Amino acid sequence: MRSLGYFFKESLHGFTRNLSTTLGSIVTIFLSLLIIGIFLVGGVVVNNVMSSVENEVGISAFISDDASQSDIDKVEDFIRGIDGVASVDFTTKDQALENFKATSNSDIVDALDGQNPLPASIEVELSDPKLVEDVASQIEQNSTFASICGYDSPSESLKYGQKSVAQLFQLTSYVRYIGIALIVLLIFIALVFINNTIRLAILARRKEIAIMRLVGASNGFIRGPFLMEGALHAIIGSLFAVGVLELLRNLALPKLAGALKFLAIDVNAGTFAIIYVGLVIAGLIIGLFGSALAMRRYLKV
Repeated sequence: MRSLGYFFKESLHGFTRNLSTTLGSIVTIFLSLLIIGIFLVGGVVVNNVMSSVENEVGISAFISDDASQSDIDKVEDFIRGIDGVASVDFTTKDQALENFKATSNSDIVDALDGQNPLPASIEVELSDPKLVEDVASQIEQNSTFASICGYDSPSESLKYGQKSVAQLFQLTSYVRYIGIALIVLLIFIALVFINNTIRLAILARRKEIAIMRLVGASNGFIRGPFLMEGALHAIIGSLFAVGVLELLRNLALPKLAGALKFLAIDVNAGTFAIIYVGLVIAGLIIGLFGSALAMRRYLKV
């Protein structure tokens, strides 16, 4: 306990000896962890939005007007047997027209002049949106569907936003890769600043350290204050980052969610708590690791 008190006291002295570099180290850790925290929250938001969009990915298989009910039933039974299909529903021409009227303005509806050009369709929901290409391919190759498809060919009768789905999955991958690269870069920058700060502290106390060696001080006793100082820098910086993120959670996120009600951007308090704990732990690891690197190179203990 006496050693811990000594370590803490000496680490506070280190704050005043190199105030400018200490503040620079704290600010760097604060900004790095804040950006990492914002990106983690953004990642959760993007993941929620992507999940909501992915869950809406489905297949519409359009059916010709003269298709018999028995053929339609055969196609529905075939689709239900495909792996990855969650549900299959049939939409009649009249239901398709009612759905169209509900989502279109009156001018377009009036232009139809009482006619119904919309075909009936089999609506397919998927348990895994990434299987959409495989499921669509199997439906396209079904001979019964080919005989009752609503357009010139089975491929034209299947609608599931092929390009949009592919771009969605590609965008999700890019966002994750960019996030990992950014987090690694910010952690590296924070480590460099911690390393430089502790290095300056070691140089400022080199005479004192030499005396401590002469009187037989252990390596652990010499290392302690510098490890404590690095840890304090990191904890202070991480707490500032957590405070700013909490302000953003209470002030900015509700307004953003209110403005974009059609997107699932809500992040629950439990997720924020996990992010906060993760940032503090990450900051502590950065502080200790950066200090250890500086001592290994400059202190030789």
